Amino acid sequence: MIAMVEVADINNAYGNPVAELVQTACRFDSHITVSNDGKYINAKSLMGMMAFGLKKGMQVEISADGADETQAVETIKNFLACK
Repeated sequence: MIAMVEVADINNAYGNPVAELVQTACRFDSHITVSNDGKYINAKSLMGMMAFGLKKGMQVEISADGADETQAVETIKNFLACK
Protein backbone atom coordinates (compact mmCIF):
# COMPACT_ATOMS: atom_id res chain seq x y z
CA MET A 1 0.00 0.00 0.00
CA ILE A 2 1.16 3.52 -0.81
CA ALA A 3 -0.03 6.93 0.42
CA MET A 4 1.12 10.53 0.09
CA VAL A 5 1.09 12.96 3.01
CA GLU A 6 2.22 16.50 3.71
CA VAL A 7 4.30 16.63 6.87
CA ALA A 8 2.68 18.82 9.53
CA ASP A 9 4.55 20.66 12.30
CA ILE A 10 5.75 17.45 13.96
CA ASN A 11 8.43 19.25 15.98
CA ASN A 12 5.75 21.05 18.00
CA ALA A 13 3.39 18.07 18.15
CA TYR A 14 5.85 15.49 19.53
CA GLY A 15 8.70 15.62 22.02
CA ASN A 16 11.13 13.70 19.81
CA PRO A 17 9.32 13.22 16.49
CA VAL A 18 11.88 11.07 14.68
CA ALA A 19 12.31 8.64 17.57
CA GLU A 20 8.55 8.45 18.08
CA LEU A 21 8.01 7.83 14.36
CA VAL A 22 10.54 4.99 14.35
CA GLN A 23 8.95 3.48 17.48
CA THR A 24 5.55 3.69 15.81
CA ALA A 25 6.85 2.01 12.65
CA CYS A 26 8.49 -0.76 14.67
CA ARG A 27 5.09 -1.84 16.02
CA PHE A 28 4.27 -3.25 12.58
CA ASP A 29 5.55 -6.40 10.89
CA SER A 30 5.40 -4.82 7.42
CA HIS A 31 8.43 -3.27 5.72
CA ILE A 32 7.71 0.50 5.77
CA THR A 33 9.47 3.04 3.56
CA VAL A 34 9.28 6.84 3.60
CA SER A 35 10.44 8.59 0.43
CA ASN A 36 10.89 12.05 -1.06
CA ASP A 37 12.84 13.29 -4.09
CA GLY A 38 14.31 9.88 -4.86
CA LYS A 39 15.43 9.21 -1.27
CA TYR A 40 13.95 5.99 0.15
CA ILE A 41 14.40 5.37 3.88
CA ASN A 42 13.39 2.43 6.05
CA ALA A 43 10.95 3.97 8.56
CA LYS A 44 12.28 1.60 11.24
CA SER A 45 15.82 3.00 10.98
CA LEU A 46 16.50 5.77 13.50
CA MET A 47 19.71 6.88 11.79
CA GLY A 48 18.07 6.78 8.36
CA MET A 49 15.07 8.81 9.47
CA MET A 50 17.30 11.35 11.23
CA ALA A 51 19.30 11.79 8.01
CA PHE A 52 16.10 12.03 5.95
CA GLY A 53 15.31 15.38 7.56
CA LEU A 54 11.53 15.54 7.79
CA LYS A 55 10.31 19.14 7.60
CA LYS A 56 6.94 20.85 7.83
CA GLY A 57 5.34 21.12 4.39
CA MET A 58 7.40 18.31 2.89
CA GLN A 59 5.46 15.91 0.64
CA VAL A 60 6.40 12.31 1.41
CA GLU A 61 5.32 8.94 0.12
CA ILE A 62 4.73 6.18 2.64
CA SER A 63 4.75 2.62 1.40
CA ALA A 64 4.39 -0.64 3.26
CA ASP A 65 4.48 -4.27 2.27
CA GLY A 66 3.27 -7.01 4.56
CA ALA A 67 0.34 -8.46 6.46
CA ASP A 68 -0.47 -5.22 8.31
CA GLU A 69 0.48 -2.79 5.51
CA THR A 70 -2.84 -0.92 5.44
CA GLN A 71 -2.79 -0.17 9.16
CA ALA A 72 0.92 0.67 9.02
CA VAL A 73 0.53 3.23 6.22
CA GLU A 74 -2.52 4.84 7.82
CA THR A 75 -0.83 5.08 11.21
CA ILE A 76 2.38 6.64 9.82
CA LYS A 77 0.33 8.95 7.59
CA ASN A 78 -1.70 10.17 10.59
CA PHE A 79 1.49 10.58 12.65
CA LEU A 80 3.12 12.80 10.02
CA ALA A 81 -0.09 14.79 9.53
CA CYS A 82 -0.40 15.21 13.34
CA LYS A 83 -3.87 13.68 13.42
